[in-house]
Amino acid sequence: MKNIVRASLVLLLLSAFGWAAQDVVGAVHGTIVKLDSATKTAVVKSKDGTEHSLKFVDKTTVHGGEATATGTKDAFHGLTEGTEVVAHYTTAGTEKTAVEVDRVGKDGIKSVDGTIMHIDRAGKTLAVKTADGTEDTFRLTDHAAADAGKDIAKGSEKSAKVTVYYTEKAGKKVAHFFE
Repeated sequence: MKNIVRASLVLLLLSAFGWAAQDVVGAVHGTIVKLDSATKTAVVKSKDGTEHSLKFVDKTTVHGGEATATGTKDAFHGLTEGTEVVAHYTTAGTEKTAVEVDRVGKDGIKSVDGTIMHIDRAGKTLAVKTADGTEDTFRLTDHAAADAGKDIAKGSEKSAKVTVYYTEKAGKKVAHFFE
């Protein structure tokens, strides 16, 4: 009887680890170095040289992407090799699936550098003071509130230097990612 209980506990623990692996969410900022339309994968190389292979699915959202001219369904929404992006992804096992990909630059999301004045993850707001003394307030997307800026130590939130990647909607600034 003890062996059955032990075996049941081990199986329960192993299944819990399997569920946890599917819930891992991350973000990477880098440049697309390879696109493979056959497998619907993009390889994003981060500043530190690490390459991340991301699978695109029907639910992958792309901000700053272009519609295709031919009207065919483009898995990458007009993204090309050499494009600077911020990609949010989930991990199941060893496979990373792109949830949201934001093009950075002229036709994509904008960026601003500054010092954090206030951050409220629960209220999903971020206030940043730029070098010229202007204070910008951003609404955080769910991804930005959950996973961006985790490397900012507790207690130093008000002095951390950051780059905020954002869009403007109806006159409001929406932060998609900050580092």
